[in-house]
Amino acid sequence: MTIKLIRMSSGEDVIATVIDEVDDAIKLKNAICVVPAANNQLGFAPWSPVLDPDEEYVEVFKNFIVYVSKPAPQVLEQYNNIFSRVIVPEKKIIV
Repeated sequence: MTIKLIRMSSGEDVIATVIDEVDDAIKLKNAICVVPAANNQLGFAPWSPVLDPDEEYVEVFKNFIVYVSKPAPQVLEQYNNIFSRVIVPEKKIIV
């Protein structure tokens, strides 16, 4: 499973864990969308807030995807903080 940035043809930037990929679709878990916030910051919101919480994944057809890429490191860190059960401290160098 890999965490990816997925640009949808609707213009949404979705960060999600890709759990499987077939010829015409990909299966996503823990999908959130990037939303602009105040002071040139970014926020995150559930990509599909009305999705049944018992669903393990959502299947997205590839014809609705513009591109798939690796998210920026700080976005990846924030995503992991949202969905991780273990809290990882920020990297600090001991002096």
